[in-house]
Amino acid sequence: MTGEPLLKLILNGLIIGIVFYSIIIHEFSHSLAAYLLGDDSAKRAGRLTLNPIKHIDWFGTVLLPLFLYFTAGFIYGYAKPVPFNPYNFRNFKRDSGLTALAGPASNFLIALGFALVYHLMGSSALIQYICSYVIFLNLLLAFFNLIPVPPLDGSKVIGMFLTDNAYYKWTMQERKGMVYLFAVIILSNLLGLNLIGKIVLPPVRLVMQILGLG
Repeated sequence: MTGEPLLKLILNGLIIGIVFYSIIIHEFSHSLAAYLLGDDSAKRAGRLTLNPIKHIDWFGTVLLPLFLYFTAGFIYGYAKPVPFNPYNFRNFKRDSGLTALAGPASNFLIALGFALVYHLMGSSALIQYICSYVIFLNLLLAFFNLIPVPPLDGSKVIGMFLTDNAYYKWTMQERKGMVYLFAVIILSNLLGLNLIGKIVLPPVRLVMQILGLG
């Protein structure tokens, strides 16, 4: 393999590597936020680290995305959930929401950082190509996680504004929510509906336009 195919393979590998580490930063940000807000559960579990091995779920992070890519034509996966005890927080609803929000916020910051590089390296089409994909995929990760459906981060952000009773009932849906979400992703993709894409892609494109990449 030589020339353009090899270059494209290298570039795609580099992009995948950067986005993979963006997911690690996403999980680390949850751990850091929880620690700063008074809960050391993630630290005691060894998750307050940027070491990717500590965050990888071998099924959800490696096997599942590969299986879905080669069978259904799309990628979906997850890292190990960050352990936290909301009762260690001073305000369990507010601080749980802020801990959840830290993950998507890290992806927005990564997107902003690569947008800066994109504009500073205007003379290099190669670097701009890498930056644009990294920005797009980080924004995709951020907005997907902000969908207000348990167990995604957005559900805990919404939880900050619920009553205690409603919050308890809402968080009890996390296990079922993962199954329902996974089913919707697969079925909508197989039927060509792409429901998740219709929710996530408009704000992603809007932010990319704001960042000057539209």
